[in-house]
Amino acid sequence: MERFTIKDFNAQYPDDDACLAAIFTNRYGALRRCPGCEKRTTFYRVKERKCYACQYCGYQLHPLADTIFHKSDTPLKSWFYAIYLFANSKNGVSAKELERQLGVTYKTAWRMAKQIRLLFKLSAHKLSKTVEMDDTYIGGIRPGKRGRGAAGKTIVLGAVQREGRIAASVVHNLSAETVRPFIEQHVKPGTALMTDEFTTYRKTRKGYGHRTINHSSGTYVRGTVHTNTIEGFWSQLKRSLSGTYHAVSPKYLQQYVNEFAYRYSKRDWPTSLFFPMLATAGRPA
Repeated sequence: MERFTIKDFNAQYPDDDACLAAIFTNRYGALRRCPGCEKRTTFYRVKERKCYACQYCGYQLHPLADTIFHKSDTPLKSWFYAIYLFANSKNGVSAKELERQLGVTYKTAWRMAKQIRLLFKLSAHKLSKTVEMDDTYIGGIRPGKRGRGAAGKTIVLGAVQREGRIAASVVHNLSAETVRPFIEQHVKPGTALMTDEFTTYRKTRKGYGHRTINHSSGTYVRGTVHTNTIEGFWSQLKRSLSGTYHAVSPKYLQQYVNEFAYRYSKRDWPTSLFFPMLATAGRPA
């Protein structure tokens, strides 16, 4: 990945004006014709306002409208820096960290973090070739049963294409009625599907080259049959949630899962994740 350092960031986005210009360009491109008067024109920045106007008719364009920046009093430079922190973090960024880094209130930092997590959107293209599928339970250490079926925890179901993307969703249960739609939504028919021997996975394997590994017998790899890739992702997710956020409400867990799935899926992205995230931030929701 090409490096994009804090020095590069400050040089490219020195102030709010530069940030607004970047959003305008990202949203409208090299706009040469006014949507109002339809003349070939140049749009100029309106003084003291976060918008641009046609040099002939005064038609205004508001690049922040319907984006995560809309109606926010926080400086754009602070927003950009917060996105930069998320893009360059492996383990996530807590609201307390944003509060310290940006000098804003915790309430503002929490809202910014929540809005930035909306940027972690993945392609809808289905996984193919060889896909591993597994589930995990999120919710900290509790007394009683551990692992699959543990009480008081939230289930996350996931599928990862080896050397490719991952898809993961918070689910209420692991019944066939839940698992089968997940597979159909995220995995291309005919794909080699690797799972453990959980009964539901065996029930939903029709249409896929399903192969299983028997973890209960102490077997974790049999040739190319294993689920080590997705288990590695679960390990990273849990360490980050515990170390960075300490606890996550089930209500918002999907947003955090999306965040880490996005980073994993774009781990070989040629440039900093800041740029695709910024491109998404500058588009209407």
